[in-house]
Amino acid sequence: MKPSGFTLIETIVTIAIFSLAMGAVMGFIVMAYRTHGYTWQQSLAIGEARRGIETMVKEIREARPADDGSYPIEFAGDKEFIFYSDIDKDGATERVRYFLGTAGSGDQTKKCVTFDDGGSCSVTFSNFLSGTLKSAQLKVSVEGDFGSASEYAQIYADGVYLGKVCQSGCTDCASSWQGTATFNVFDQAKDNSISLMADASSRVNDFCDWEEQNHAMKAKFEFSWTEDLPTGQSDLKKGIIDPTPSPIEYPADQEKITVLSSYVRNYEYDLPIPIFKYFNETGNKLLDLPARLKNTKMMEVYLVINVNPARPSQDFELKSAVQLRNLKEE
Repeated sequence: MKPSGFTLIETIVTIAIFSLAMGAVMGFIVMAYRTHGYTWQQSLAIGEARRGIETMVKEIREARPADDGSYPIEFAGDKEFIFYSDIDKDGATERVRYFLGTAGSGDQTKKCVTFDDGGSCSVTFSNFLSGTLKSAQLKVSVEGDFGSASEYAQIYADGVYLGKVCQSGCTDCASSWQGTATFNVFDQAKDNSISLMADASSRVNDFCDWEEQNHAMKAKFEFSWTEDLPTGQSDLKKGIIDPTPSPIEYPADQEKITVLSSYVRNYEYDLPIPIFKYFNETGNKLLDLPARLKNTKMMEVYLVINVNPARPSQDFELKSAVQLRNLKEE
C-alpha cells in the first residue's frame, strides 16, 4: 500500500500555481488601488479648478477702473490677465492678477528730477528678468512747468524716441502727477536692461516747489513686464494688491498670491494652449495686446486638468465665457 500525500514535485507545482495566483491577485489589488487613487486625486483637482473658474468669472465680470484712474484691464496675455475689480465688496478696487505658475510678472517704479530750465533726467532698470521676456510696458507721468503747448517732455528708451507727455491738458506746478502716457518697450527691455529719459522742452522753467524746491520737471517711470520662467509649477495662481491711501498706489511688493487650481496642463504636443482668449463686441477674437486692452468686451477661460501628465487621455477640460459688464458700452 502506497503512502498518501503529495510528492515533492506535486508540492512544488502547487506552490508555483499558488504563487502565480497570489501574484495576479496582488497585481489586481495594486492596480485597483492606483486607479482609485488617481480617480480620487483627479476628482479633487477638477473640483478645485471648477471653484477657481467660478471665482475668476465672477470677478472679471465686474472689472472696473482702478481707484487711481487706471483702465479696468492692465494686461491681457494668453497665460496672464491683470485687471481691477472690487472683489471683496468693500468699496475699494483691488488689482487682481490671474496667471499660470510658469508665467511671471513684475513692476518697478523710479523717479527723477531736473532743476534746470529745459533740462532732462533719467533712470535705468536692469537685471529684472528671471526668464524670457514676453511683454514690457512703460507708464510715464510728469510734474512741473507744463502749462502751455510749448511746455512738454519728450520720452526716450535706450535713445529711442517714444513720444511726448503733457503737450496738452497739463497745468503749471500741479503738485501731482499728470500727463500719464503708456508705451510698449519690449524691444528695449529684452536684453534685461532699459535706460529711460524725460527731456523737457526749453520753455519748461525751474519755479515749481512740490517736494523739491525750484525744480523744472519731475518724472515718474512705472516699468512693468511679463515673462516665461525657466521652471515653474502648473498651478493657476491669483495675486491681489489692495490700494494704498492717498496717494493711491498698488505696490507690487504687497501682492498676496494664492493657488486656485493645481495640475493645469494647457499644453498639446509641448505647445502652450491659451488659458485666456479675448473677443470684441461682435465676437471676433483679438490677437494682439493693444487690441485686447482697448477692445475686449468678452473673454473665455479654458483649463485642462490632469493630476498625471502620463495619462493624456484622461485630460478634463473646463471652459467658461464671461462678459465684462462695465466695458459693454465703451
